[in-house]
Amino acid sequence: MSAPTTKPTVTEREARQVAEAAREQDWRKPSFAKELFLGRFRLDLIHPHPMPTDEATQRGEEFLAKLRDFLETKVDGALIEREARIPDEVITGLKEIGALGMKIDTKYGGLGLGQVYYNKALALAGSASPAIGVLLSAHQSIGVPQPLKLFGTPEQKERFLPRCARTDISAFLLTEPDVGSDPARLAASAVPDGDDYILDGVKLWTTNGVVADLLVVMARVPKSEGHKGGITAFVVETNSPGITVENRNAFMGLRGIENGVTRFHQVRVPAANRIGPEGAGLKIALTTLNTGRLSLPASCVAAGKWCLKIAREWSAAREQWGKPVAQHEAVGAKISFIAATTFALEAVTDLASQMADEDRNDIRIEGALAKLYASEMGWLMADELVQIRGGRGFETADSLRARGERGVPAEQMLRDLRINRIFEGSTEIMHLLIAREAVDAHLSVAGDLIDPDKSLQQKAKAGAGAGVFYAKWLPKLVAGQGQLPYAYGDFKHEVDLATHLRYVERTSRKLARSTFYAMSRWQGRMETKQGFLGRIVDIGAELFAMSAVCVRAEHLRAQGEHGREAYQLADAFCRQSRLRIEELFGRLWHNTDDLDRTVVKGVMSGTYEWLEDGIVDPSTDGPWIADATPGPSERENVHREIR
Repeated sequence: MSAPTTKPTVTEREARQVAEAAREQDWRKPSFAKELFLGRFRLDLIHPHPMPTDEATQRGEEFLAKLRDFLETKVDGALIEREARIPDEVITGLKEIGALGMKIDTKYGGLGLGQVYYNKALALAGSASPAIGVLLSAHQSIGVPQPLKLFGTPEQKERFLPRCARTDISAFLLTEPDVGSDPARLAASAVPDGDDYILDGVKLWTTNGVVADLLVVMARVPKSEGHKGGITAFVVETNSPGITVENRNAFMGLRGIENGVTRFHQVRVPAANRIGPEGAGLKIALTTLNTGRLSLPASCVAAGKWCLKIAREWSAAREQWGKPVAQHEAVGAKISFIAATTFALEAVTDLASQMADEDRNDIRIEGALAKLYASEMGWLMADELVQIRGGRGFETADSLRARGERGVPAEQMLRDLRINRIFEGSTEIMHLLIAREAVDAHLSVAGDLIDPDKSLQQKAKAGAGAGVFYAKWLPKLVAGQGQLPYAYGDFKHEVDLATHLRYVERTSRKLARSTFYAMSRWQGRMETKQGFLGRIVDIGAELFAMSAVCVRAEHLRAQGEHGREAYQLADAFCRQSRLRIEELFGRLWHNTDDLDRTVVKGVMSGTYEWLEDGIVDPSTDGPWIADATPGPSERENVHREIR
């Protein structure tokens, strides 16, 4: 059987239909964030703060102690940065302590940790070396263990999970040289051939792919007799004939990660290795990412904690104009931002993680918001730390150490965190993904009204249904608990957090009204208003974070664990957040979006090409996108096993 030689050509509408079909269509469980976007502040869904069981806590703490000892005695983060590689003996040691199987059930040889302690472990590992955090996360959050846990057959779990728990590293392969966030154009193919599939194609940015033993590969099955076809997920053995890792990629940050380009040529994959039915690949990928994305906020929490530690120690030691720099307001504001935001990111991550463990709520929006918010705020905190450190922030740790000062890798932190705004869904894609989920209730009742493919009869039916929905919903956006002066009084102690929760309640209704007004105004063109949708989502993210910090602060107060200090941090964060929210609301309707589109047309048409004069372009020659035509590899296989 031969592979298709042409790439799928799809229209924008067809691409959207593919993405829509991959969504989870139903809401079988409540969602705090979904309700928030609808103007309904359901504090009862997150308060009291959910907590792990005593057994889960004991198991998690025992592993954290073992992991900390290993990281402190066996890992040299500076060495990994210099050599751009995690030593094989370090990876072997991680296998030996069970770090590959943190999320895998104990009956398959794993540790059986929940999302909360898995994230704590990733944060701890990532603080020692971000490359180690990525290795463990890519293996378990999106690699073979997670999709098999959710969609694998009992036989697949028995075959692969024990290997993943102790010996085998896994990777997730979706992206291609010419396919990123638009999977409708996926070119890799899996052609049925008896009891097997023949896999052809090229995958790009395969994190862990250089050292992986098992791969989750997304490929398109052609429709034929007896085969539904569509994008499908497979578990593939890396040592299968026809697989070549053609390049180990290098990046500005995360220099120790094993990320490569993998080519498949006539690779025979047993049908028994298919995960789920044909055509379910994208749904499997998106569902896996609902919780898989929570590993990224964990790394941002670790970064925030480290930024705070360095900012505190440095700002006490460094003097300017007769006093420590922390006492200068310009620097102090940055330290306050780092402290309050670190508290917020930990609150958001722990809350979303525990909600994932309890499985009482649908967290697809919460997980996406956590990823979006943490990646943006984590980068800002690292940038502020570099600014606080001044010239030393721009200097490498090796250079600082060589001239006799403490080797603080602030510039490395900035480089390492930058990718978080891109992978596992860029900020721009996350805005669109969350916006789609946030307006799902509206599209469910009124979507046919703005769908050009619907008949007049269908539009009329949708209009009647929408009328009933909005007649009930809109009046509830007028008033609520947020206007009652004593609402949420159990959050008022020495510091008053109740006022912030009342603000969240009022603002969630304002957010819902703004969304409804925009849908009424733009209707079918709403999906093109990406600037507006991004701001709507950013407001929702801030409201979610405010809710999480208040609930966390009250939980810590009730437990007698730094309650007073937690309330202070929560108050500071909420006040900072409210300023950002008000600015975002202002930019909903007063912005340069239309003018920006005009300028973009000018740039792309060459109108402003004269502005590029006076430079030398240091880029090398070559195509913008590498050729990914199926066929045998002509390059050396740089894959390496770690045993």
